[in-house]
Amino acid sequence: MPPEKRDFDKEAASWDEQPNRVKLATDVANAISQHITLTSEMEVLDFGCGTGLVSLRLASQVKSVTGLDSSPAMLDVFQAKARQQKLNNTRTLKPDLDGGDCLRERYDLIISSMALHHIKNINPLLQQLYHATKVGGHLGIADLDSDAGQFHDNNTGVFHFGFERSVLRRFFTQAGFNSVVDSTAAEIIKPTPTGETRRFTVFLMMGRK
Repeated sequence: MPPEKRDFDKEAASWDEQPNRVKLATDVANAISQHITLTSEMEVLDFGCGTGLVSLRLASQVKSVTGLDSSPAMLDVFQAKARQQKLNNTRTLKPDLDGGDCLRERYDLIISSMALHHIKNINPLLQQLYHATKVGGHLGIADLDSDAGQFHDNNTGVFHFGFERSVLRRFFTQAGFNSVVDSTAAEIIKPTPTGETRRFTVFLMMGRK
């Protein structure tokens, strides 16, 4: 059984160097923009933001972007990129959610891309994100369709081998979200050790409070 934690700090500096990762973030950001109208009044939280590949693409269209991550090194890269892009409406958070910290502020839009499969207990997180969403606001989660554990070369820190959309829709509803919809946001083609390729799909699921 793999260890429960993956050391994202060691990967932060080179995180953006994978073209597939950058393309995925672009596709997810575009899918979010197609589902809801972003406005200059919106306050956005990016849960598991990493280096900000998704949320920094949205920053110029909204009032503010808050990047939340458990990795200080990822947040350092997020902040450096925001400065480089001359974005003055971003900030970062590193709460200890496992230790009992709560999200105290409320957001018009909460997004999360490719982070949920690293979270062991999904339902308590969705409930906390529901409470952190303003009335009329949205939660948008992008993650892998069920992949039988084949997507990652190393499944350290992976608690879910993708998700069945019907199950996750039910979790959204149980947390309190309504008008839950999903779509295919992106696909990723990865080579196998034998030289073949595998196709993985990434969904975007959105719910409204």
